[in-house]
Amino acid sequence: MKKIIIYTGPVCNYCDAAKRLLKRNNALFTEINIAEVDGALDEMLKKTNGKRTIPQIFFDDQHIGGYEEIRALEKDNKLQDVLK
Repeated sequence: MKKIIIYTGPVCNYCDAAKRLLKRNNALFTEINIAEVDGALDEMLKKTNGKRTIPQIFFDDQHIGGYEEIRALEKDNKLQDVLK
């Protein structure tokens, strides 16, 4: 399975929904809260070419996007293939 990183922030319903979706699909992930980890915001901005919204999700080094993108993968029955 791929290494999953999800950048999150405080009081973020989309972040919570994305984490629930990943758990529902038995995906292990590392959460990086940009409000709690020094330098995490700058790291996220660099990796996403300036996208400031959260969550931002990566499978290995591939930027997947946010909650809506990962939900679309699940809805289209493509998430399990991408996770492999």
